[in-house]
Amino acid sequence: MAIPGIELHHLRCYLALAEERHFTRAADRLGLSQPTVSRTIRRLEELLGYRLLERTTRQVTLTPAGERLYDELRGLLPRLEAALLPAPDVPLFRIGFAWGFPATWPQAAIERFEAETGVGARVFRRDAALAGVDSGEVDIAILRGNITVPGLTAVTLLHERRVAAVSVRSPLAARDEVGWRELARMPLVLNEVSGTTDGSDWPPEERPEIAARCGNFDEWLEAVAGNRGIGVVPESIGRQRVHPFISFVAIPDAPLMPLQLVFPRHHGHPLTRRFLAHAQATVHQCEGGGRGTVREPGGGNP
Repeated sequence: MAIPGIELHHLRCYLALAEERHFTRAADRLGLSQPTVSRTIRRLEELLGYRLLERTTRQVTLTPAGERLYDELRGLLPRLEAALLPAPDVPLFRIGFAWGFPATWPQAAIERFEAETGVGARVFRRDAALAGVDSGEVDIAILRGNITVPGLTAVTLLHERRVAAVSVRSPLAARDEVGWRELARMPLVLNEVSGTTDGSDWPPEERPEIAARCGNFDEWLEAVAGNRGIGVVPESIGRQRVHPFISFVAIPDAPLMPLQLVFPRHHGHPLTRRFLAHAQATVHQCEGGGRGTVREPGGGNP
């Protein structure tokens, strides 16, 4: 049964609020006033005939019905808005990443892909664990860690060494290396949204104290630079000199970090496998790696 009166601006407003869980932040994101967001959400609830939010003075909590609507909208609304846009004159292949875009092989792979297919490739950053590949915002994502999500295929391109990120004010900054188990006795800074290292990477009896929790890579950088704790990232990030007040220290015995290309298992972009082939060949040349391994959900670690 159709529900008359619901418009795209109601749904955009609700999706922003459901993601931010805060009226003021949602209003800033949408370029609206906080009262306008409140009125729009109230009107959406009236049109639907059920409550979407549990409101308190300090936070926004979604009702079960609100959670269900959010789960549906976060995938459907970006696709609907994309469908309503004018068709581009030139097709586009969208590559997503969450943080720390690799500095060598992707550029060469993109150049070869564009030359062979005539299709432009564009890189998008998304502060999300899957960088938008799960919601259809991008066609393929470059992600770190073991990705096991139903409906997505993960191809491991290479494994990266990890390094410790420390403030230049930390005593560790003067050292050449630090042990993985030694880090477990130090405060850890986590990127909870898109990061790939957390306390579960150590045995239960040796897990580090969590000193700071961040929502994206930039917040993580500033927390480490401010000497609030130690971070852990792939060695390639340390080579990029991402912050003047952060030093990187080798961790020779740390577990390796897989870097993967992740894309929809079905109904993805028709050129996905072409880009994958160029990425594998370029990694082999630039990084000295071999062919990646394909892993479907539930297939185990590479």
